[in-house]
Amino acid sequence: MRQWPGLAAVAIAFALVGCAPVASGGASRPTASARDGAMRDLLDYARYQKTTGFVVMRGGKTLVEENWPAPADPTFAIFLYGKTDSGALLEDVASQQKSYIALLMAVAADKSLIDVDRPVSDYIGAGWSKATQEQEQRIRVIHILQMNSGLDEKFGYVAPAGTKFFYNTPVYAVSKSILTAASKLSLEQLTHDWLTGPSGMTETDWRQRPAALAGVGNNTALVTSPRDTARFGQMILNGGAASNGKRIVSASRLKALFAPSPSNLGYGRLWWLNGGEAVVRVDGRRSKGPLIPAAPADLVAAFGFLDRRLYVVPSLDLVVVRTGADAPDTDFDQQLWLRLVRALG
Repeated sequence: MRQWPGLAAVAIAFALVGCAPVASGGASRPTASARDGAMRDLLDYARYQKTTGFVVMRGGKTLVEENWPAPADPTFAIFLYGKTDSGALLEDVASQQKSYIALLMAVAADKSLIDVDRPVSDYIGAGWSKATQEQEQRIRVIHILQMNSGLDEKFGYVAPAGTKFFYNTPVYAVSKSILTAASKLSLEQLTHDWLTGPSGMTETDWRQRPAALAGVGNNTALVTSPRDTARFGQMILNGGAASNGKRIVSASRLKALFAPSPSNLGYGRLWWLNGGEAVVRVDGRRSKGPLIPAAPADLVAAFGFLDRRLYVVPSLDLVVVRTGADAPDTDFDQQLWLRLVRALG
């Protein structure tokens, strides 16, 4: 493990949080040594959960940037695409790409290229599903983004559009066709022109997935680095403006991505939300309470297979990125956030 760069650096970083000796009501705040210990515990936990990249940014400043070697994991190897010049791993971030596509959809709406309330068939033509013509005509772009199209993974009709949450990657992939048809640009070109170029995300691009992933119904991978993912998260935190000041998406279109879906209060438009009274998870399980109980209610997140994580928390001015192999802990998000809260003080 690459050692945390000295207690002085930790103290400086956490000065951003504030370190008054006594909190209101007389409760003592954690001492510097306690915060240092909590940070070490956080980093140790992240590393031993098969993490390869871990970034914590607060107030636009990097508090933590750790990169660890790739684990000996055959599944992880399928998602690995080399290294950046700085040595960080370039990984297919799996379903995290959905949140990037949601952002690109919002940009397309800003450009008056897409209206999410129009039928999908208006953009890619009729017959794209196995539903009847009448059923298909009722499936709007917003239903693709909210994962409530009413279709199964083979595009068969199951329920009226907008009524049932079903995490459906093959149907989600239609959103890429909608974007390219509406913009008359390739996915690579529009992503560069609208997002990665203006944001300075030089380590992010689309790649063809290997044959081993042919069965997932989504044949293009978003390959990126932890640092670029953090740049994306910071742009979200900035209300749609990149760190260089360039406006990527309007604040109003961005905000719409995080409006809870009527079929799942823990899901917006291809983004996970933490503030709902209940959540339907990827596997269809319904549970009361927030997505991650230990995390702030205003957290929004981009999740991907193998526990790829991007957390954005406006109330803490915080961006957290995690890449790597599948975490051994089944309650990884909860355990990570318990440690994050202690480390942040």
